[in-house]
Amino acid sequence: MPIKNIFAEVQAVKQKIQNLTIEQFKAECEKNPDLLLLDIREIQERVDLGTIPGALHAPRGMLEFWADPASVYYRDWFGEDRRTVLFCAAGGRSALAVKALEDMGFTDVAHLEVGFNGWKEAGQSVEDVRATSRWVRRE
Repeated sequence: MPIKNIFAEVQAVKQKIQNLTIEQFKAECEKNPDLLLLDIREIQERVDLGTIPGALHAPRGMLEFWADPASVYYRDWFGEDRRTVLFCAAGGRSALAVKALEDMGFTDVAHLEVGFNGWKEAGQSVEDVRATSRWVRRE
């Protein structure tokens, strides 16, 4: 069996999930103060580059474990019906993560299609994680 092209797979998944523009995302944040914003990038990406203000960190490798109430790793900020928006660097990992959460039973999940890179390139505000993180890059 040939290996699936991951970029084609991401594009197929994006046809079935909610993809938010920056403007749509900002409008949702204004309307819904309970919106859960998740940065699913690796910790070093957050520390090196910053994050979208207000985002909690849920690394992609732990997402399903943190989202499952039956898991010992569960984080109580997840909610089956809570509006949840995910982002990664460019929108690929977050698209796949939205599908994973939907497959688990989450009903109100979307992702920021342009990802953190698109957010930053659009001149949006960025939180300096390095200033408050206990994780630092060593030379």
